[in-house]
Amino acid sequence: MDLELRHLRIVRAVADAGSVSKAASLLGLAQPALTSQLKRIERMLGGALFERDRHGARPTRLGELVLARARVLLPAAKELQEEAVRFAHAPSPGYRIGATNGPILGGLVDRLAAERSVSTYTSWSAHELTTMVELGRLDYVLTGACGDSGTPMGTLLWETISLDPVFVLLAVHHPLAVEKEVELADLAGEHWALTPGDGCFNDCFAMACARAGFTPGTIYEIDVATCLHLARVGRAVVLCQATHRPAPGLVVVPLKNAPLRWRQLLGRHPAALDAAWVRVQAKQTHMEAVRRSRVYYDWLTRNAGFGTTP
Repeated sequence: MDLELRHLRIVRAVADAGSVSKAASLLGLAQPALTSQLKRIERMLGGALFERDRHGARPTRLGELVLARARVLLPAAKELQEEAVRFAHAPSPGYRIGATNGPILGGLVDRLAAERSVSTYTSWSAHELTTMVELGRLDYVLTGACGDSGTPMGTLLWETISLDPVFVLLAVHHPLAVEKEVELADLAGEHWALTPGDGCFNDCFAMACARAGFTPGTIYEIDVATCLHLARVGRAVVLCQATHRPAPGLVVVPLKNAPLRWRQLLGRHPAALDAAWVRVQAKQTHMEAVRRSRVYYDWLTRNAGFGTTP
């Protein structure tokens, strides 16, 4: 006969009650039946567990050993059972995704939600989102980095989804709006607008302008809606991702020779669900965004080495 949890419950009950008769009453058993079970347990364990006299039952040294283990094992077994029941009746675990401003969050959520629940959290700060994944509050983060910068450090596992050029967003009445592509130097006299972030993009932009022979004018670091408004009224040129689809009154124009490049990155917690499948969905979502952007799709036919990574 093997030792079972029910045997440990009997030993604990006798010790807690202080006598076999009281333990039998608490367990709803007849005293002779409990006495018989206790004797079988003692034979199985190799010795007496209690000293019994008219004053009750006191654990022997062997009994103390068994009781010490029983008081650890029985609560642990109960906790395991309760946790298993909660897990069995809980909804399927979902995907928790953080994202900075980017082109694929909506499409990725649409794809993943067909399989599991999805929750999202957005922020201008890639550092904030990365920290949340490291702490287990998110499973994945969609963010980006300048094309020449390294992969973010930390405990996350990273995958490059795409390498994209940065284009500009101009008002339809802008003199350069009819061009197929423009030199960055052609925009030397402009004011600029871009969305905020805590990466190196501002520095990369300043260096690209320096290579083109000028220092950029006013740079507005503002939300997307305000960027679009300033571009539409001709107050600023907006730096935008190549997959951007312009609203009425605006056009997307590529920069010649891609002086600014942006990598779309997917970071994940090491324990994140379905990592390979989520990575594939992210890349397919990016490919769909490229196909919807006629300007970028046409540009890719003339410029190798960009777009969704294999």
